[in-house]
Amino acid sequence: MRSLLEMRPVYVAGIGLHPYQGASETSYVDLGLAAIREALADAGITWAAVQSAYIGNVTIGMAAGPAMLRYLGTTGLAIAQVENASASGSTAFRQAVMEVAGGFCDVALAMGVDKPGGPFSSGPAKAGVRGLVDNRVVPFTHFALLTQLYIDQYGATPEQIAKVAVKNHRNGALNPFAQRRKVRTLEEVMEPPAVSGVLTRLQCTPVGEGAAAAIVMSEDAIARLGVDRSRAIQVIASVARSEEPSGTLNIDVAITRKTVHDAYDQCGMQPSDIDVVELHDAFTIEELLYVQAMGFSEPGNAVADLERGDYDIGGRVAVSPSGGLIAMGHPLGPTGVGQVAEVTRQLRGEAGPRQHQNTRVGLAHMVGVGPVCVVHILKRPG
Repeated sequence: MRSLLEMRPVYVAGIGLHPYQGASETSYVDLGLAAIREALADAGITWAAVQSAYIGNVTIGMAAGPAMLRYLGTTGLAIAQVENASASGSTAFRQAVMEVAGGFCDVALAMGVDKPGGPFSSGPAKAGVRGLVDNRVVPFTHFALLTQLYIDQYGATPEQIAKVAVKNHRNGALNPFAQRRKVRTLEEVMEPPAVSGVLTRLQCTPVGEGAAAAIVMSEDAIARLGVDRSRAIQVIASVARSEEPSGTLNIDVAITRKTVHDAYDQCGMQPSDIDVVELHDAFTIEELLYVQAMGFSEPGNAVADLERGDYDIGGRVAVSPSGGLIAMGHPLGPTGVGQVAEVTRQLRGEAGPRQHQNTRVGLAHMVGVGPVCVVHILKRPG
């Protein structure tokens, strides 16, 4: 597999978000344009400079991208709509990165936008192949079962696992773009009724609406357009994988382990080099499983590392300083691009009260139905 570092250098030069929120009367066009305009302003460029655009969404429907982007001006740019379940935004970002790295364009937009209640349609449900548990195990029950398995395997308690949510709600309270912006005590997080098993409502991501955008550029474009090079964050690894035989009960963990370690190999990094991580924590147990799969904790030690503060802002590695999916929210299409925006903000040193100190390298990780997994590693200049 060819390394991204063997291709043209690629940088995130601009980021923008519309705050994640519950369902509203705001149109997806207004959500998306707010994020794109903020990203353009952040990069200091005009819409006319953008040569290609990838729009990640799940619930809006066909041709949503061109219908939105025309309000910025009809410039003839290439447009593609991307759907890859929860990893739609991450995949849109990867496509933009690859297009610039391959020399097909110099300036690309990656963005995601979604609203709940749209024309969502599940491909697997139409596959014509029945599964043993079709329509019987919904996502929160699946992860409740994995939570119980973790408790049985490692002796963790429900309260210890819930501390993931305490941390992420604390981080989200500092994030003006988060859907949930309130500090929560352990008692509040554990408050019944349970959604499934020991998982409570505040340990599960809210699925709302929002938008996120990133402007990806080559070095030539940065110089030609007069972009501030000191704020341009290099993308040094981009890896996407799908399911393969793993011999494990948890395919998401297996695919995460493989994808993340492929990304490490692609850019010559290892877990100890990573300063900040945005990961797919739709449920509290996922953070514990994924930090182990990524090599930040030994199997069964993630709870102890969490309680010690290793994953706090200011700890060994800041995990989900945005608040993660649990507090930042998970509007599907935008989520992966929003993670890249947070990592970029952290590497620039512009995250304000949630800034993790001395950040040099950051990682963004998403999984999606399939299963699929997409991982990016970014590095600040110097």
